[in-house]
Amino acid sequence: MSEFEFFRLAEDNITWAANLLKERWGSTRIVSRGRVYQADTIPGFVAFRDGTPTGLVTYNLSGDECEIVSLDSILERAGAATGMIEAVKAVAVRHKCRRIWLITTNENFAALRFFQKRGFTLKAVYPDAINRSRQLKPEIPLLGNDDVPIRDEIELELIL
Repeated sequence: MSEFEFFRLAEDNITWAANLLKERWGSTRIVSRGRVYQADTIPGFVAFRDGTPTGLVTYNLSGDECEIVSLDSILERAGAATGMIEAVKAVAVRHKCRRIWLITTNENFAALRFFQKRGFTLKAVYPDAINRSRQLKPEIPLLGNDDVPIRDEIELELIL
């Protein structure tokens, strides 16, 4: 099994990243806590295995906080997503951030499990926040994983 390499999101892989975001998120726009990010234009890392892109993480630095805006791995349970989180963590530490945080949704049980196993804790629940997000990004579906209604935003954080 070969290892992953992580490179900054750059012009030579932006088309691949945009296509992945459209496939996984319905567009390159991501809504988090009422803010719209154009995820293919913010900082990020692409995971490569054997020269092939296999994952993408995007993030936003603001003051002493770092938000993970999106995280996608094509190869599940292979270590790419964990490696991308570590790459973002290194950036956050260099920028003297006090925490890394992210938003997921109430029906994304896999994400809740994944991030908690990596030290993130539940910070807040924002009931019905997705209804407001749909005003900014109408392509957010009504139903998510296992046909569970997508309603609430859940904030997770990792204190650095």
